[in-house]
Amino acid sequence: MRWMTTLVLAATAVAGSVAARAETLPLPPDVIAFDSPEGEALLLGAEARNDYFPLSMHFANQINPAYCGPASISMVLNALDVPRPASDMTLGLGLFDQENMFTPAVDAVKPASAILSPPFGMTLDDVGRVLTAHDLKVEVVHAGDTDLDTFRTAAVAAIDDDDHFVLVNYLRKAIGQEAGGHISPLAAYDADTDRLLILDVSQYKYPPAWVKAEALFGAMDTNDSDNNDLTRGYVVVGK
Repeated sequence: MRWMTTLVLAATAVAGSVAARAETLPLPPDVIAFDSPEGEALLLGAEARNDYFPLSMHFANQINPAYCGPASISMVLNALDVPRPASDMTLGLGLFDQENMFTPAVDAVKPASAILSPPFGMTLDDVGRVLTAHDLKVEVVHAGDTDLDTFRTAAVAAIDDDDHFVLVNYLRKAIGQEAGGHISPLAAYDADTDRLLILDVSQYKYPPAWVKAEALFGAMDTNDSDNNDLTRGYVVVGK
């Protein structure tokens, strides 16, 4: 079947980029690496995976340790086909990257200099404000204001259509990784195992991986001292 061939080729392309990496940190036992036979099989059998294709086509590794937010946002802007500025990183052709996503409207709410200064990085609410500055429809949900079932339903619905994407802000150590808060987009959901595929934007550290929905929600339901001790959570974004 043509769709199966396309899916295998796409999975192989992303998994291959991971396989070519230098040694990364080991994943905890209950987290499944995407570039493993089990991880690839989960994508082939996933009930929701529409977001995998546009996100993988525009995958971006964060260019410094503070830029998980800009990397994730640039992927989503390209995947949503937001009108693209010329990029120095693409010889002047139109594409969002981790530098030109900082438009004047974004600079007014979260300039690059703020992300690169203590406490470094972006909070969940920063992500929402930056996406809003790109004239997108944004829903920011703190884990402390919702529950696992609501999160799962919202994530699967967004992953399964062509017009919405989900970015998660979670505490790495809560799922057995090192160490602090992190941001990445979700790309697929497998109902049989209740796992979500995180397209981790720091592939130099960890590969994209399948995480139990309950474990991911628990990692989002953690307080962020850089965001007035509000819990982390997720953002659903669309045009």
